[in-house]
Amino acid sequence: MDMKGKYLVTVILLVGTLSVGMCSNGWIRAHATYYGVNDSPASLGGACGYDNPYHAGFGAHTAALSGALFRSGESCGGCYQVRCDFPADPKWCLRGATVRVTATNFCPSNNNNGWCNLPRHHFDMSSPAFFRIARRGNEGIVPVFYRRVGCKRRGGVRFTMRGQGNFNMVMISNVGGGGSVRAVAVRGSKGKTWLQMTRNWGANWQSSGDLRGQRLSFKVTLTDSKTQTFLNVVPSSWWFGQTFSSRGRQFV
Repeated sequence: MDMKGKYLVTVILLVGTLSVGMCSNGWIRAHATYYGVNDSPASLGGACGYDNPYHAGFGAHTAALSGALFRSGESCGGCYQVRCDFPADPKWCLRGATVRVTATNFCPSNNNNGWCNLPRHHFDMSSPAFFRIARRGNEGIVPVFYRRVGCKRRGGVRFTMRGQGNFNMVMISNVGGGGSVRAVAVRGSKGKTWLQMTRNWGANWQSSGDLRGQRLSFKVTLTDSKTQTFLNVVPSSWWFGQTFSSRGRQFV
């Protein structure tokens, strides 16, 4: 490659790095807001479909992500460490404070005065999470740094059966390690082959086979490429609306 080509590649890489505000130590620049303190937990699962983040194992520290981070639901269940940029906003940021949040919702474009528009990286956080890093009484937005981190969960991975009739859908939650799911396959006890499931929306995965009356096993692959197989995690007596746990078998 000649010098002109090398220069062009260098410029492209530099522009790509600056566009997301990446720092040399792995932290990425973003902004954060928070949603109302009176929101019911049942309303916070949003675009990931967790219904109630508390019941899904995520607790109070959750966030809705802008489109650049949400990636059509691929980031659901992922964990992020967020800290306020104290040098940039010493009036409202708490010095040295960090919080770990789980992605449970989507912050749509033109929301929060456009802070969630592409290509911006933005966290619309629960108020308990937001006020771990920012002072109360501010105007509701602060500059932050964030980085992707592993998720620490109690208990096993949870599989909530949804759908009806031949339409089988499972919502997967309380996933440790990488937290966010990239691929799922299911196998009924009457079959020998794994059936690839497709993402219906958020953390919900679907298959078209009739799996009623069978023990179900799941093969789950995370966005960090780690895979675990959960054999017979769902008994043959399952029905729609029930949740089953892998009983301690978990991603780390």
